[in-house]
Amino acid sequence: MKPKFNRRHILRGTGAALALPALESLGFSRFTASANSSPEKPPKRVAFLGFGFGVTQETWYPETSQKGFNYDVPLGLRPLTRHKDDFTVIQGCSNKFSNEAHWGSTFWLTGANRYSVAGQSMTNSISADQIAAQALGQNTRYSSVQLGSTDATASGHGPGLSLSWDANGKPISGLSDPVELFHKLFSADKLPLNRRKAAIAEKRSVLDAVLTEANRIQRGLTKTDKDKLDEYFQGVRDIETQLSKDEQWLTIPKAAAPIKEPDPGLRGYDEIKIMYELMVAAFQTDTTRVMTYRQPVQSLLQSISVNVASHNMSHYTPGVRMEASKARDKAQSELLAGFIDKLKATKEVDGSRLFDHIALAYGSNIRSIHFLDNCPTVITGGGANLKLGQHLVLPEDTPLCNVWLTMLQGVGIETDSHGDSTGIVAELQA
Repeated sequence: MKPKFNRRHILRGTGAALALPALESLGFSRFTASANSSPEKPPKRVAFLGFGFGVTQETWYPETSQKGFNYDVPLGLRPLTRHKDDFTVIQGCSNKFSNEAHWGSTFWLTGANRYSVAGQSMTNSISADQIAAQALGQNTRYSSVQLGSTDATASGHGPGLSLSWDANGKPISGLSDPVELFHKLFSADKLPLNRRKAAIAEKRSVLDAVLTEANRIQRGLTKTDKDKLDEYFQGVRDIETQLSKDEQWLTIPKAAAPIKEPDPGLRGYDEIKIMYELMVAAFQTDTTRVMTYRQPVQSLLQSISVNVASHNMSHYTPGVRMEASKARDKAQSELLAGFIDKLKATKEVDGSRLFDHIALAYGSNIRSIHFLDNCPTVITGGGANLKLGQHLVLPEDTPLCNVWLTMLQGVGIETDSHGDSTGIVAELQA
């Protein structure tokens, strides 16, 4: 096959050239194979599932004396028992710069020092999922997809629009409506092709104009202003890269939806359940290979008939609030167990399970109440070649970013550090 290459195949952005991947519409199969060869290995995927307000520390964590593979699954994780051999619980991790009790996801994936520059307002850095997206998202329609919830503030998440932060430490927006997510993933764009091309061209002309003006004023700026302008240029380059990707996929139809459109108005338990199903569908169709989900807590409580405000629940003492916290833990673990069921049941083209090619993290940046140490952390999925089925008790205040670094390296991403990491977690590596 000798296709004629044009701008749709080789795209030149600001200082970079982007090559179009081997797409089915250009005559390539999704996983190229001949009669005498087996299909290529399915791609790696990465997912992070985060929730605010932590867990019930007395009943969620395994006993610290039960290390390794022979541990009793605690009450808070009991619904996951059927998957015990396929997940690892990690204790001892924290983000040392976290100092806000109810900013449960703001720095969870970044490990950033928000006051790294003295006297400046809050800053953040790139999140682990976006490191993964840079490496794994080049050949998919969406480099990454972020999911959020409609009650982020009430669910203890803190500043941000999702779990994800870009290379400049700026928040990346997330989709909180399952129906909206379904249409983003699988519904055809109703605008005619020529109008979509014109829209991209118009955005490019605007970028050209602002770049020309920005370049004109560079001389004579202070170092602080030059730093700000450099950040601005990076933002422009990011937009140009996204426009190039949009152009790549202009004439490539979206994948057929493997599930039906969700019912509107889902909240809480049913909302999380359908979001998990949509995540499986997105990975199954290779629409994206990196996803994050900043989960609801307040609406989850309401949906399981717990009449306690999520913030009040997080400040539990023995009694009604603590029972509410336990009910939340149980519901979240049930949903996670169902998600793992679907990942295991979904087959790849080579006959393996989707579960075998994903690295998935589940947890929170807060233990409970106002405690920011020993972040609840569960790792599952066979995609990062990690040692699953165990209970790890790491030294106190081990950087949580050590876990993220181990995951990133496990899926083949070449990076030596992330956030405040000090190294990989050797006990987690297979």
